[in-house]
Amino acid sequence: MARRVPTLTGSLPSRWGMRGSEDLGNGLRAVFTLEQGFAPDSGVLGQGRTFGRQAFVGLAGSWGSITLGRQYTMLFWSLLDAEVMGPNVYGPGSLDSYIPNARADNAIAYRGTFNGLTLGATYSLGRDAVNLGPGPAGTNCAGENAADKEACRAWSVLAKYDAASWGAALAVDRLRGGPGAFAGLTASHLGDSRVSANGYVKLGATKLGGGVVRRNNDASPTPESDLWYVGVTHPVTPQFIVDAQLARLNIKDSANQATLLALRGSYLLSKRTLVYATAGRLANDGTLALSVSAGAPGSNPVAGDSQTGVMLGIRHVF
Repeated sequence: MARRVPTLTGSLPSRWGMRGSEDLGNGLRAVFTLEQGFAPDSGVLGQGRTFGRQAFVGLAGSWGSITLGRQYTMLFWSLLDAEVMGPNVYGPGSLDSYIPNARADNAIAYRGTFNGLTLGATYSLGRDAVNLGPGPAGTNCAGENAADKEACRAWSVLAKYDAASWGAALAVDRLRGGPGAFAGLTASHLGDSRVSANGYVKLGATKLGGGVVRRNNDASPTPESDLWYVGVTHPVTPQFIVDAQLARLNIKDSANQATLLALRGSYLLSKRTLVYATAGRLANDGTLALSVSAGAPGSNPVAGDSQTGVMLGIRHVF
């Protein structure tokens, strides 16, 4: 058993940025977002670039929005309501590191909501221009290669419906490889696909959520896997909120499996500030060596071992 305390930025990734819009008349607006991730203990930039979380400009209206730049894929938007832990260090991202890093460079995106129904799509000509070592934040797949037009392209689609007390979402996310790309996707005929289906229901103040992400990775000798998760969030008092989630990664035709259990308590000191405590336990089977706190470098246990983590922190939103 391995025990460790993760680095800072655990409940939600630390970031700052700017959003703006200009009224162009007749219901049309120009919009932009610049969002930068950083490590608050050292000041180091996240995602290997200045505005690594989002950097886009576009137009918006009653019909939705069209934006261009570095932005989230539809897989990210599909998970926001049903996955109760969110981008917490002890979350499904510990079992699939792409989930909290589902972004694309050089992307055009559409998203619109109509009477509870949200539709969206992204298409990228070169999904990730940064070489950040083998890791999801910079995958060295810039694309836009005249010799191979399909290299490093990516697309995603979303259909999501939200009612007053329940909701459901379906998303598809597809990455293509390219020369020198990480994670084994070294050619454009190799791809990595994820299909996400999830839902949630509200029972008074309590919310139950769950879903599955089915993956097919051409670069893996065992390409097919399912990541299941189910969770609950409940306000014990208006100031004290408890979240719990169980997640399971099943890799088909393999002994490699992993199970993650996470529990979080948050206490609101004000509308913008809270303190939190989170505990997580991840059990690996086979040769898997996934870390309970995947956001912390060098934290992986011995293959097949279990790991427990405890995290205390404060979050301020401004």
